[in-house]
Amino acid sequence: MPHANQPILPGATLGMLGGGQLGRLFTVAARGMGYRVMVLDPDASSPAGQLADVHLCAEYDDPAAWEQLTQHCAAITTEFENISAEILHTLAKYRPVRPGAEAVAVVQHRVSEKRWLQAQGIATAAFAVIGHADDVAAACSMVGFPAILKVARFGYDGKGQARVANRAEVETAFAEFGGEVCVLEQQITLQCELSVVLGRNVLGQTACFPVAENIHAQGILDMSIVPARISPALADLAQQTALFIAQSLHYCGVLGVEFFVTTEGKLLVNELAPRPHNSGHFTLDACLTSQFELQVRALCNLPLGATAQHTPAVMVNLLGDLWGQSQPNWQVLMQHPYAKLHLYGKIAARSGRKMGHFTCLADTVGDALALAQEIRHALPAMADSFRR
Repeated sequence: MPHANQPILPGATLGMLGGGQLGRLFTVAARGMGYRVMVLDPDASSPAGQLADVHLCAEYDDPAAWEQLTQHCAAITTEFENISAEILHTLAKYRPVRPGAEAVAVVQHRVSEKRWLQAQGIATAAFAVIGHADDVAAACSMVGFPAILKVARFGYDGKGQARVANRAEVETAFAEFGGEVCVLEQQITLQCELSVVLGRNVLGQTACFPVAENIHAQGILDMSIVPARISPALADLAQQTALFIAQSLHYCGVLGVEFFVTTEGKLLVNELAPRPHNSGHFTLDACLTSQFELQVRALCNLPLGATAQHTPAVMVNLLGDLWGQSQPNWQVLMQHPYAKLHLYGKIAARSGRKMGHFTCLADTVGDALALAQEIRHALPAMADSFRR
């Protein structure tokens, strides 16, 4: 196996566990830098698999696929946090795997993640663990209401979550989640939600992007505004907290840290994402280095690229709801020279499914936001006109 600190240079093959849009955008960055990419994903039409040099269409726990990865790839990374830490540990016996199994094991389970944050002295919303029905009463007493019940594993984009206002609703939601281990979390009255995306390599070098201000709709990120409309002191605190988390985890790769800002101005960590983050997509168009190039560099033990933002930006998610029976009319977006469209190559458009995003650039955040809202409001209307 290559020495842990040895740079992996263009011409090498990189392994990607996962074939979604994050894997696709990693693949674009890696191939543009001269690397080959081997993607492991069970979906024959996966977005990343479409663009990879090699698509291993197999389950993540397939030993034959592992053999292919470890035989041909100089290093391996992931695009989502639900790859078993045991799989990462096994692959790491043969090739560098970044992020490592130890860090991913902490982050991929809400209970371990929140307890780890608590142990580092990092503020979170009040929470309690519910492992079985007998825990409900004590958890409700500890957290209070209103609250949110979240499954400990495999929850994302609002899935596996339920807002609850009393003990009976907690009991009902816990039963609907099949008795899975859950976290009952205090519902915070928010001033805003923020995120910080950063990179860290095996030498401990770090690079941090500007803070994003995030607006959600039905539990799914709707838009990110960058730089966030917050004080410089709060932005600095968010970045320093994210860097402290990465260093304390001995993390290697790209990490997303989500924050709540309370109405009193207190900064709380919501959750961690051991991968590029949806709110970091603005970096493709508005920064000197994108979060996906940063992922390649961290994986390959290269110096991390400059993350300075050169233009204010607003990123808007495009969900399958826009498609209906037809493509949206992209003309409304394409007529704007400072709007950049990124589609993910997904074949089926479904409600709530992330099909792509667009980013608007302007001299000011206010101008970028106005353009983004103008385009977003026009797209579904144009799509409706197609159906008529």
